[in-house]
Amino acid sequence: MRRILALWAARNREYYRDKGSLFWSFVATPMIVIVLAIAFSTSNDHLFRAGLLLDTPNINRDTLPFAKEPAIDWVEYQDLDTALRRIQFHQLDILITTSSPQRYWINPESAKGRILEALLRNDGQADSSIWQGQEVFGEKIRYIDWVIPGVLAMNMMFSGLWGIGYVIVRYRKNGVLKRLQATPLKAWEFLFSQALSRLGIMLAVTIIVFTICNLFIGFRMVGSYLLLLLIAVVGNLSIISISLLMASRTASEELANGLLNLISFPMLLLSELWFSLDDAPEWLQDLSQLLPLTHLVKAARGVMLEGDGILQASPQLLILVLMTVTCLTLAGWLFRWRD
Repeated sequence: MRRILALWAARNREYYRDKGSLFWSFVATPMIVIVLAIAFSTSNDHLFRAGLLLDTPNINRDTLPFAKEPAIDWVEYQDLDTALRRIQFHQLDILITTSSPQRYWINPESAKGRILEALLRNDGQADSSIWQGQEVFGEKIRYIDWVIPGVLAMNMMFSGLWGIGYVIVRYRKNGVLKRLQATPLKAWEFLFSQALSRLGIMLAVTIIVFTICNLFIGFRMVGSYLLLLLIAVVGNLSIISISLLMASRTASEELANGLLNLISFPMLLLSELWFSLDDAPEWLQDLSQLLPLTHLVKAARGVMLEGDGILQASPQLLILVLMTVTCLTLAGWLFRWRD
C-alpha cells in the first residue's frame, strides 16, 4: 500500500505542476459552459419540431398532417416513453401517431404545440375529427441544462485519456517504467496507483467546475446528487480503463496520440454530448451504444433532468461496469514495462 500511495502522490504533484492541465480543467471548461449558456439563452421559435410514432407498418407519409410543410422538422420514434419525455421537456412541439385510434400529444404550456394543434384541426389533408388529443405537462429544458452533462463528460474523457494513457506511454519511452520494474513494484500496483490518482483528480475537478458554474447559471437538478456522484465515479473508471488498455503496450508517443484521437473522436460526435441522435439513422444510434460516454451522459441526464433513481440508471451503470472490468483485465494482462 505504501508503494501505491507513493506513486499516487507523485502523479498528483505532476498534475498540479502542469499549467496546461490546470488551464484546461479550471479555465477552458467553465468558459465553454458560460459561452453555451449565453449563446443558447434564447430559443428559436421559427422552426416546428414534430414527432412521428412508428407504431403502424407501411405508413403513407403523404397522408400525414403537415406532410408538405417545409417549416416542420419530423423526428421518428419507436418508443412512446422516449417521445413523451421530449414533449414533456418542450423538445418536441407535437407527437403524432397514425395507429387506430389516431392520437396526438402536445404540452399545453408550449406555444408552438398549441399552434400545431390548431393547424392539425384545420388541416385539409386529414380528417381532423378522428384525432384524439392528449396533454403532457412538463417544464421547458434549457439547452444549457441538457448539454452540461455532456460538457463535463467531455472534460472527463480528455483528462482520463491523455492524463493516463499518454503519460504512461511517455514513461515507457523515457525509461521511467524500466526503472520502476527494477523495484519491488508490481504491474497491477502501478496501474492501480495511476487510476486512483486520475480518478481523484477528475472527480475533484468535475465537482468544483459544476459547483462554481451552478452558482452563476443554476442548473436543473431533479434527482439525487449521490447517484450523480456514483455515475461520475463509474463513468470515470470506464474511461480510465480504456486509457490503460491503450497504454499497456504502446511505446510511441505519436502512435499513442493517434490512438487517443481515434478513441475520442467518435465519442465526441456520437455520445450526444452536443446534440441528440433521435433523428439519426438507426445503425448510428446502435453504434453509439458501444461508447462508454454515451451511457455516462445518458445516465447523468436522466438524474439531472428527469429525476431518475438507481433502478432507471442501473442499465447504464451495469454497461459501464462491464466495460471497466473487461478493459482493466485486458490492460493488466497485456501490460509490459519495456518497449
